[in-house]
Amino acid sequence: MIEVKGITKRYRKKTILDELSFVAKAGDCIGILGLNGSGKSTLLAILAGMKKADKGEVFYYGKNATADRNIFANYTGYVPQDNPLIEELSVYDNLHLWYAQSQKDIKEAVKSGELKRFGLEQYLKLPVKKLSGGMKKRLSIACALVNIPQILILDEPSVALDLPYKRDLHEFIKSHIQRGGIVIITTHDVGDLQLCNQIYLLKQGKLQAAKGMQKTNELIKELEQ
Repeated sequence: MIEVKGITKRYRKKTILDELSFVAKAGDCIGILGLNGSGKSTLLAILAGMKKADKGEVFYYGKNATADRNIFANYTGYVPQDNPLIEELSVYDNLHLWYAQSQKDIKEAVKSGELKRFGLEQYLKLPVKKLSGGMKKRLSIACALVNIPQILILDEPSVALDLPYKRDLHEFIKSHIQRGGIVIITTHDVGDLQLCNQIYLLKQGKLQAAKGMQKTNELIKELEQ
């Protein structure tokens, strides 16, 4: 369902991503591990259509997203590591801007739909700049999930979440892959890793499959080698 072919990205003379390729099918949760600065966020931004690769192609469900960038928007929900929200606008306005849903649809989703788990209902009128870091993370995840995309691209989604909402995020990811969705996630959170059925290590611009589903200390050793 996802085919990534030879993705390469350079910044000036430095190659950040060097001919990266992998495949994911329905029901997969793919974990991307790497040290800080290894290019994980750059890779996910390319997979979400937010950055362009210098070379390579991304296919979603047989369609070349690098040739038709509307495909990224049609198939993916993206949670970047940095805050993507418009701080001066309200929680509701951020949801509305991202997905242009009717007022009734958004409020219903927050009150009793898939977004109920993120506890946003009482904050809809509040400006984003007044939210805590954890609330901003919850809202940015909710923005990515409003349309229940087939592919979720999550860059450190558990950062700043407290335990109950981290649990709810994990439950949503489990239900998403159970109904045939695909998740690609970068994380340093052990709980996130336990959701993955395949882990890749990003080292020195190269992507390599981890040797089975290893314990955390074994993955750390592989990263540091």
